[in-house]
Amino acid sequence: MTVVLSSEAVRDLADLPTPITARMRKLVVRLRQWPNISGVKHLKGNLAGKHRLRTGDYRLQFRVVETREIVNIEKEVKGRKIEEEQELVHYKIIVEKAGHRDGFYDE
Repeated sequence: MTVVLSSEAVRDLADLPTPITARMRKLVVRLRQWPNISGVKHLKGNLAGKHRLRTGDYRLQFRVVETREIVNIEKEVKGRKIEEEQELVHYKIIVEKAGHRDGFYDE
């Protein structure tokens, strides 16, 4: 699991009041548990494919890049070695934007 902040998100977080920045950083840490996160809203319309997580009146907008990989796992069953295919899913979370709800979705 990888969480990356875009340069815009870094600037947005730097412009927020200190207590809000601390709360937003906690949201970023929570993103490491993707997809097992409560409170995520999947955005629609021209923002389809992006997600939002909020704390109070502040929002964190992000997108998820998912990659899948098939690996062969060697196991021992009843003294015999067998090979089994297993699918691994890797997630990369890209935080694109952070800020107050007023005008947050305006482009």
